[in-house]
Amino acid sequence: MLPLYYPGAGGLRRAAKEDNVLSLHTQAGLPAEDGASVMAHSQSISDKLLERILSSLSDDKAEDVVQINLQGKSSVADYMVIASGRSTRQVSAMAEKLTDRIKQEFGFTSKVEGKDAGDWVLIDTGDVIVHIFRPEVREFYQLEKMWLPQGGSASAN
Repeated sequence: MLPLYYPGAGGLRRAAKEDNVLSLHTQAGLPAEDGASVMAHSQSISDKLLERILSSLSDDKAEDVVQINLQGKSSVADYMVIASGRSTRQVSAMAEKLTDRIKQEFGFTSKVEGKDAGDWVLIDTGDVIVHIFRPEVREFYQLEKMWLPQGGSASAN
């Protein structure tokens, strides 16, 4: 398993995640939890976020939706979701709706790249990284092949 410290764009992502959950508990007057309890609670949030992302993409008619479990493979995120839209307009619209829904339901703003071009939009929610492609761009980059083992076992919706 990779260390909690990730020197890339996420900085101290895992350590910060644990600190944030612990901070929320103490602010709410709840007893401090040990690291394992904090991360278990954090995992529950990751799963709820993943579920909401998948339902949002389904509602917006995303095609070929694949979820990849990154737990134990990367400290960048717990899950990666890859989906396709039929046009640049649909890709941009799905990304915008998804970020709005996450902000309304979870109370935080996701980092978004590529929404204006609409060929490949990257949405970083912290726990789940979402890639929304036009089919031609997705085929060109074949991102799933980088993360799936040979014979690939991802969940498709």
